[in-house]
Amino acid sequence: MYSLVNMVLAQENPGRVVVMIFLTVVIITALLGFLLFLKFFRLWLQAKLSRADVKFSELIGMWLRRVDTMTIVRSKITAVQAGLTLTTRDLESHFLAGGRVPNVVRALIAANRANIELSLKTATAIDLAGRDILDAVQTSVNPKVIDCPDPAKGRDTVDAVAQDGIQLKAKARVTVRANIERLIGGATEETIIARVGEGIVTTIGSATTYKSVLENPDNISKSVLGKGLDAGTAFEILSIDIADVDVGTNVGAQLQAAQAEADMRRAKAEAEKRRAMAVAREQEMRALVVENESKVPLAMAEAFKKGNLGVMDYYKMKNITADTSMRESIAKPKKKE
Repeated sequence: MYSLVNMVLAQENPGRVVVMIFLTVVIITALLGFLLFLKFFRLWLQAKLSRADVKFSELIGMWLRRVDTMTIVRSKITAVQAGLTLTTRDLESHFLAGGRVPNVVRALIAANRANIELSLKTATAIDLAGRDILDAVQTSVNPKVIDCPDPAKGRDTVDAVAQDGIQLKAKARVTVRANIERLIGGATEETIIARVGEGIVTTIGSATTYKSVLENPDNISKSVLGKGLDAGTAFEILSIDIADVDVGTNVGAQLQAAQAEADMRRAKAEAEKRRAMAVAREQEMRALVVENESKVPLAMAEAFKKGNLGVMDYYKMKNITADTSMRESIAKPKKKE
C-alpha cells in the first residue's frame, strides 16, 4: 500500500521526490561529518596547537585504514616538540608494517639528543627486524655490563686448566656499547659471551703455571681484548674485567691417577693372561704324561711277549721305581697339621 502511494506521488509530483531524496542524503552526510568531527576534533586540535600539521582528511584516512590515530598523532606531536621532522605518512606506513611507532620516535629523540647519527629508515629497519631500537640507543649512550658466563644459563664460572694441570675458575664482566651501524645483521650478546669465554679458556690453557694467572689476572683481559672479539657483532667491547679467579681441582693429578689405575688394570690383565696360559700349558703337559704312562704297560706287555724283557728285569725296574718314590717322599717337606 505504501509503495503504491509513493508511485502515485511520484506520478503526480516527481520533482518533490527528488528534492526529498537529495535532502535525505545531505542530512545523512552532514550527520556523518558531524560525528567524525566530534570523534577526531580533539586529536586534530592537539596536533594543530602543537604545530604537528595533521589534517582532518589524514585522520579520516587513518581511521578507514584501521590505523591507531591516537598513537600516530601523539608520536608526531612528540617528534615535533623534540625538533624532529617526521611526516604522518612515514609514521603510518611503519605502523601498518607492524612496527612500534612510539619506540622508534623515542629512539630518534634519544639519538638526536646524544648526537648519534640515526635516520628514520635505519631506525624503522632495526625495529622491524625485531631489535629494540630504543634499548640499542640507550646502550650506545650508556654502556652496559655483561656477565661472562651468563648466570641465567646455569654456569657461574668459566673453567680452564693451565699447563701444570691446575684448574682455574674465572668470572669476567664485559662492558659493551651498541654499534648502531652494525645493529642490523650483527650478532647478539650470546656471541660476545661465547667468544669471551673461549678467549679466557685459551689464555689460561696457554699459561705455564696457574700461579702466573693468579699473579696477573689482567693478562687475561689484555689477551682476550686484543683478539677483536666484537667483529661481526652489534656491540663494541670497551673493556673486559676479570671479576674473580678461584683455584679448582688438580686435574693433572686426577688424570695421572686415572692413567696409573688404567695401567695397573692392564698389567693385572696381562699377568692373569700369562697365568692362565701357564696353567693351560701345565695341564697339557700333565695330559701328555698321563698318556705316556698309559702306554708303559702296553710296551712292557709287548716286551714280555717278544722276550725282550725278563722277570728279573721287571723286578729291577720295580725296585728302582719304589726307590725313586721313597726318595721323593723324603725330599718333600711334611705339612704341619
